[in-house]
Amino acid sequence: MSKSSKAPGNLWLAEELWKLDAIEFGDFTLGRTAVHSPIYINLRRLISNPKALNRCARIIKEELEALMSMRNPHVHPFTLVAGVPFGGLHVATAFSLLANVPMIYIHPPQTDKADVIEGIYVRGQSCLIIDDLITGGGSILQTAATLESAGLVVRDAVTLIDRQEGGRQALKAAGINLISILTLEQIANYLMSAGHITEDQYRATMDYLASRNGG
Repeated sequence: MSKSSKAPGNLWLAEELWKLDAIEFGDFTLGRTAVHSPIYINLRRLISNPKALNRCARIIKEELEALMSMRNPHVHPFTLVAGVPFGGLHVATAFSLLANVPMIYIHPPQTDKADVIEGIYVRGQSCLIIDDLITGGGSILQTAATLESAGLVVRDAVTLIDRQEGGRQALKAAGINLISILTLEQIANYLMSAGHITEDQYRATMDYLASRNGG
């Protein structure tokens, strides 16, 4: 398993996704960033297990509270959460309900809406962005740009899974801190150790990650 201190407490999510058939192996092109990926994770399937979705919200809440309580806080205070359509909406909604933090979201591009941002907000409010998964970071950066153009302040973003394909670095370059619950490497390590996948599938995933990160 990964040496990350987060892994033992959060690997239940990898197991849950496996049970939900949310993890597939093959040859996938996932948007502009991930090309010929041997693994695909469909976090939208979490809506089929309300208990798991609620647990994800609780893990995010606990993670944020721990980071904010540090002597040098690693998360800025926020008074709004914004879900990234579409994958992040159910996670953000679950968190909003659990943490009692108002939520907003941005209508997808090409939507014929007078108000691009749905929900109540005022200029100057600090907003936490929530998504289900990050690859290259484009969706979160686009959301952040729209929120900032409306006068909102974005300093942090949370995602359940970081595919480790440059998203964290892209957000950092834009001044946004990323908090992730699990990485793709942690998930692959768990699936292999639990006997869910073959060594070939594990090796293909690790080789892919290495190629994406200059290894």
